[in-house]
Amino acid sequence: MRPRFAAAVALTTTAAIALTGCTKKNETDSGVTGDAGSKTYKVAFVPKLQGVPYFEAMNAGGKEAAKALGNVEWLYQGPTQADAAAQADIVRSYIQQKVDALIVAPNDPDSMAPLLQQAKDAGIHVATADTDAPNSVREVFVNQATAQGIGEGLTDALLKEMGGKGKYAIVSCGQTAENLNAWIKVQQEYTKSKYPDAQIVDVVYAGEDQAKATQMATDLMNAHPDLTGLVGECTSSAPGVAQAVKDAGKIGKVFTVGLGTPQSMKPYLRDKSSSAAILWDVENLGYLTAWAGAQIAQGKTIEATNNVSGELPAVTYDASSKMLLLGPALAITDQNVDQFDY
Repeated sequence: MRPRFAAAVALTTTAAIALTGCTKKNETDSGVTGDAGSKTYKVAFVPKLQGVPYFEAMNAGGKEAAKALGNVEWLYQGPTQADAAAQADIVRSYIQQKVDALIVAPNDPDSMAPLLQQAKDAGIHVATADTDAPNSVREVFVNQATAQGIGEGLTDALLKEMGGKGKYAIVSCGQTAENLNAWIKVQQEYTKSKYPDAQIVDVVYAGEDQAKATQMATDLMNAHPDLTGLVGECTSSAPGVAQAVKDAGKIGKVFTVGLGTPQSMKPYLRDKSSSAAILWDVENLGYLTAWAGAQIAQGKTIEATNNVSGELPAVTYDASSKMLLLGPALAITDQNVDQFDY
C-alpha cells in the first residue's frame, strides 16, 4: 500500500478537487468483504491498452479489491496497442471463457456495443469503466469523474497560467474515445463562456503515442507562432506536449496541462514545462471497478451511496444513467506529486 496524505487543491467552484486520506483498502466492513467460502466470481477487465502506467495502476487497484472481497478472481488483459479490433479479440476470448462479469474501457464504444450484447446473451454481466459505451447494454459505468469537472478543471488550470486569454490547442489520443471527446466538448463550451478572450485553435489526435504527441505539439507551435497553451488530453499526450515545449525552449512562454499520471509528469511539473496534471486516484478507480464487477456478478443492487472501502466510504450511484462515480478530479502539481507512486 503506497503512502498518501490528505490534501486538497481548488480548481473551480464546480470542479472541487480532493485527495483521499491514507487508509488500507482491505480494512473494509462486513458489507464490502466477501465470504471466502462462497463461490469465486471471475471479474475480467479489458483496458484500452495494457502496459501503460495508467491502466497498470487500475490493475493494481483491482487486484487489491479482489483480495479484500475474498470471493473474486480478477482477470486483466488488454491490447498492446490502442486498437479496437485487438481489444475486441480479447473480449471475445473472455466471452468464450464464460467469466461472470466483463468490464471494458472501449477504444471504440460503437463497435464494442455488439460484443457487450453477445456477452450478455451468453449470460455474462457487462459493464464499462474509465470510458463508457453509452449506447450498449452495459449494466453500470464506473466513471472516474464527471466530464464537466474534468473539462472545467483542465481549462481553468491552463487559462490561469495564460492570464485568462490567448490561443491554445488540444492534443488528444483516440479519435473515437467517448471520455476524451466528452471532456473536449466541455473545454470548448467552457472556454467560450468563461474565457471570451481565449480560443482553441485546433484539436489533433496522436493515438496512445507519446512521441507522436510531442511531434504534433511541435507542429502546432510552428503553425501558430502566437500559441501560448497546449492540453494533453490523455496520459500519453500530457507528457508529450510538455516535452515539446521543453524541446522548443518555450518553458514560461507556452503553458501546458494534461491528463497525466503523477510519476510520468513529475519531471515536467518540476521544470515547469507542465503546470498541472488533472487526474484522479487511478488505483481507487481500479478498486471500484473490481467492486462493481463483483456486485453485478452476484446480482446485488448498487445503492445510491455505497461504502466500498476505507478510502471509498461514500461512492454515489445514479440509477438513471447507471453511473457509479469515483468522485471529483485531482490537481496534481509539483507540490503533491510525490504522494503517488504510479
